[in-house]
Order: sequence, then C-alpha cells, then structure tokens
Amino acid sequence: MADCDAVAARGGPLRPVPGGVYRVNAAMLADAASDRFVEHVSKLACLIADGLCRGTDVACFVVDPVSTDELADVSRVGGLKDLPRKALTHALNLRRTAREFARRLGRPYEELNLITAHLGGGTSIAVHHGGQMIDSVDANGEGPFSPERSGGLRSDSLARMAIESGRDFADLRRFLTRQGGLVSHLGTSDAREVERRIAAGDAHARLVYEAMAYQVAKHICALAAAVDGRVDGIILTGGLARSAMVTEWIRRRVAFLGPVEVVPGEAEMAALAEGVARVLAGEESARVYPTGEPEPAE
Repeated sequence: MADCDAVAARGGPLRPVPGGVYRVNAAMLADAASDRFVEHVSKLACLIADGLCRGTDVACFVVDPVSTDELADVSRVGGLKDLPRKALTHALNLRRTAREFARRLGRPYEELNLITAHLGGGTSIAVHHGGQMIDSVDANGEGPFSPERSGGLRSDSLARMAIESGRDFADLRRFLTRQGGLVSHLGTSDAREVERRIAAGDAHARLVYEAMAYQVAKHICALAAAVDGRVDGIILTGGLARSAMVTEWIRRRVAFLGPVEVVPGEAEMAALAEGVARVLAGEESARVYPTGEPEPAE
C-alpha cells in the first residue's frame, strides 16, 4: 500500500451531498456501517478503502457518490410535505459521460445542458445544467422500470398492495427492486434472453421491452423541461446501452430534443481514478463529508 498515491472507492447511498471527491472520514464510515440508509453493496466500498489504508499515509476517497444531490429547489418539492423528492442515481457514470461528451464537443461541461441516462439492472436519468445535476429520476422510485426494478407506480395501488400483502418494508423493497421490471413481466432480467424471444416472434416480450424503452424516453423528455427544452446533447450509457434495439427505440423518441450519443458500458472505475487524480494534481478540492464543503487549504 505504501507504493500507492491514493485509493478511490465507490460512494454509496448515504447522506445527500453535492457531487465531488470526498475524503473518507469517521462520519462516512459510521454512516456506511449503519442501517439508516438504503441497503446497497456500494456502502461497503469506503469501509474497504479505509481498511486498506489504515496504518499508512495513503489517503482514501469516494467520488460522486450514489447520494449525490444537486437538485434545484423547484425540483425537490413533492406532493406530500413530508416526502420531498430525493436524488439516488448512478452519479459517478452519469457525470463522467457528461464530462466526456463536453470534452469531445470542445466546450466546458459547465456551459452545457445535457441529459444522461444510465441503463442497467437499475436505470437513472439526470439533467445537467451549470455543472450540476439539477433534476433526476431513478428506477428505485419514480423513474422508468428496468430489468429488475419496478420504477414509478401508482401510489394508491402500491399502498393497497403493500397493506394487503402483509410484507414488512425491507421485504417489500426487495420485491420492488429485485422482482420488478422485466423480471415481473417476463421472468428474466437478461436483455439478451428477451431479445432472443423477440427474434423468435414473442409479441408480449417485444411489447414489454419496448415499453421499458418508451418509459426511459418519456422521462428524458420530461427532464428537458428543467432546461426549458434547450438540450445540447443526450447520452445513453450503462450495460443496457449495448442493446441496439433499446437505444434505437429511445433515440427515435427523443432525437427532436438534440443529438443522441450512445456510450455503452460503465466507465465507473475510470471515473473514480480520474476524480482522485484531479484532487492529487490540485485541479479540484476534496470535499468534507457530510457538509460538502471544500477541505480547507493547507
């Protein structure tokens, strides 16, 4: 470990914080070890990083955690006073693909209005303005359904099902996030299997699969309202972006907003390394968890 300059770890769904690079500290470790937040394996990353670096002078960081929250005030207001909207997205990949799009365009990321959609077992979509993700949706809450997750559902129907099923919260949440989407309709989360069924003439599989793409497109169009419809680019990324069928269905419905670029796969490991490298090079200040304030200059 002494040969390392730093360790970069995935940031989990902890307290809402602005995007950026955070030095792992005691508050973060305590939150990651608690059961106060959404259960997700990414919560372990900062604990592992701390274990690797303990007893050395090597610093450890997380970058653009899942709970990155830069929502504009107007987008945070929900239909119930006690249930404000919140951001839980694939922030690491969404931000990185937006930065790379801006670089290829030869313009500063902060000057562009972009919409990025991470398509995978779970799907999240964010709109970027002024270098921040000012609104977003995800398949754990109100976004499109995905291979495993139910996405947004009618609240009255969901409340009735929850009461009548007798499930506790943990069990119901597992059901909605592991047995929803394609799994619920088709019994599989494997997009390749679904496309094989479609190729074999399965009309129901085609309907459900296209409905998933339709919901992604609908939410992309809705998020364009956050920037008055002035969209400089739409980027489709994540594992499911490898599907030409899905991305073409989405492109057809959203291309009127602006150019659509497909960046298949996940660049999250590169995003982690690049974020920490910017801090080590003095190009960006590390932030303090959970305040989000920049670390004081030495």
